[in-house]
Amino acid sequence: MKDVFARLASDFLSAIVFLVIYLVTDNVILATSVAIAGAIAQVIYARVKGRELGYMTYASLALVVVLGTITLLTNDPRFMLAKPAIAHFAIGAIMLKRGWMLRYMPPIVVETAPEYVTAAGYAWAALMFALGAGTIAVAATGDLKLWAFYISAVAGGAKALAFAVQYLVFRLVVTSRRRLNAAPRGVEGTLGSSFKLGYRLGSGLAANDRNPPG
Repeated sequence: MKDVFARLASDFLSAIVFLVIYLVTDNVILATSVAIAGAIAQVIYARVKGRELGYMTYASLALVVVLGTITLLTNDPRFMLAKPAIAHFAIGAIMLKRGWMLRYMPPIVVETAPEYVTAAGYAWAALMFALGAGTIAVAATGDLKLWAFYISAVAGGAKALAFAVQYLVFRLVVTSRRRLNAAPRGVEGTLGSSFKLGYRLGSGLAANDRNPPG
């Protein structure tokens, strides 16, 4: 899961670099060229460091080049601003795989509430699709300030809130189920103690009946 969001962060980085340069220079060609060069430099740096690059890395680079080229040809920044949406859609599609989140959860959560983890995986997929659609809608307006607010506050805040809600729900469910599973053993122990105490009292009374005092 960490790799998934690292990929998203990288995609956002290229778009943010483009946005910053464009706001400072008001030059679409310069901003797009730097964004493309930056994406290529990221891949080259990773290769030099010997890091393993997956399909999504090359797909992201291809998107930067394609959308950047379209931006250069049309002189329209909206194509570059829409790029993070495609990454959201791709990651959302990956998250539709049943149980993908199980490998990232602590064993206690997997053992206690596996169905909640599976449901959370689908919820994350839905969130990715929703954020991707929102990114396209905001990019289509061409409002750079609105796009910057959406990417930083709305998209970033939604992911942070989702993490917080997921943590609280999993914690409550695991705690509740562990208490529920422990309850029968506690009751059984109480009943066993009561039975032993009753047996002893009964034995004592029987002994008194056989040997009355005096």
